[in-house]
Amino acid sequence: MNPGNRRQFLKTSAVMAGATFAPNILLGQDKALKKLNVAAVGCGGKGGSDISQIAPSNQIVALCDVDHKRAAGAFGKFPEAKTFFDYREMFSEMADEIDVVTVSTPDHMHFPIAVAAIQAGKPVFVQKPLANTLWETRALADLAKKHDVLTVMGNQGATNAGTRVLREWIEAGVIGEVTEVHYWTNRPIWPQGPGLEFPKQPVPETLNWEVWQGSVATDRPYSPKIHPFAWRGFWDYGCGALGDIGCHSFNSAFWALDLHGDFEVEATQVSEFDEDIAPKRTTIVFDFPEKKGRAPVKIIWQDGVADPNKDEKFIRPPGIPDDLELGREFGQVFVGTKGVIYCPDAYCGATPKLYPESLREEARKVPKVYARVSGGPTQELCRAIRGDGEKPLSNFTDHAGPLTEMVLVGNLAVRLGKKINWDSAKLEARGLPEAQKFIKRTYRQGWEPDLG
Repeated sequence: MNPGNRRQFLKTSAVMAGATFAPNILLGQDKALKKLNVAAVGCGGKGGSDISQIAPSNQIVALCDVDHKRAAGAFGKFPEAKTFFDYREMFSEMADEIDVVTVSTPDHMHFPIAVAAIQAGKPVFVQKPLANTLWETRALADLAKKHDVLTVMGNQGATNAGTRVLREWIEAGVIGEVTEVHYWTNRPIWPQGPGLEFPKQPVPETLNWEVWQGSVATDRPYSPKIHPFAWRGFWDYGCGALGDIGCHSFNSAFWALDLHGDFEVEATQVSEFDEDIAPKRTTIVFDFPEKKGRAPVKIIWQDGVADPNKDEKFIRPPGIPDDLELGREFGQVFVGTKGVIYCPDAYCGATPKLYPESLREEARKVPKVYARVSGGPTQELCRAIRGDGEKPLSNFTDHAGPLTEMVLVGNLAVRLGKKINWDSAKLEARGLPEAQKFIKRTYRQGWEPDLG
């Protein structure tokens, strides 16, 4: 076989080997080569990595960020892209030139930017959490359905192979009936708790602070202790450690166990917090009723855990070896009637491990049922836009919206200090009308949502 023919043979073999699980790129070469015009809102920090993820095989045509100093790296990397401070100006000027939008901003601005994208008919990627209020989360899910727009949220675990392996093992009954799931994290790794000060400083010329504050009614002066990172601790702008990591962590149980619908949740341990800033540490317990033959499931969330191996207050999941060193940054354990599954991260990026080890031979026989996804959620979205792949798993309507609601109801239990009996259909806490002020925010004048 000559070298040229050999190269062609290897290409063909690779196509055939991947046909079962990755037909989108390999079997649709003409479509895969079609570059999509990408507009990115939020270009520094996580925005920069989201842009890098979506850039291959696409064209970055617009970059929008309220902070042009932090966005300078992205601006320099894609010099042909037009740059903006305000996403509204970007859509007004360039809507006809945009094929897909990424949104990687502080949580409070996910909603208005995503609404603008959907109303313009643009497929949209939004970082997790989908929004930082329950009403906005439901509104985005409904709006995406109404406009029939492709969407995806940036919980990359939804595309990881480990998430699919975990669900395959659970559905095959490898660990029996799942009764509990434990999640933990060392977050927050930014300032949280009462008594924090945010001294006013002059707004840098490279920052549009008015647009950064956006839809939030509370008018706060600029402080470098709010932007660019510590905003996560504010109820107005972020949603604490649970909001930051919950959509990553809970994704595995939410998908594998179908946790849509009503549930109860109670914050059993909460450190001090105030009306502005979330607490440093919480333990939150979710109870989901039996559903479609699935047993009732308890979800235990713990944040603010510096080291689960040394922390006396940490609730160690049952069924794992006593000498197992648990992940310090994140971790998750599924507890079943026959055994447990342990993942040392929030994303199922690592291959899950089974205990007792005798279950591993049974697990090796479990067939692959769910397609493996390459390139993360942004490329998953792009393939769907081109017609080379299915609708993203973590789309707003079917998955990301309800998943984010689960997370935010946990925060609702923290803020109210009461057990929540959540009515998903009505988007309300049964018997607690005082919850409404946390379910839907008051909007800054001129930023009121128009979903028409």
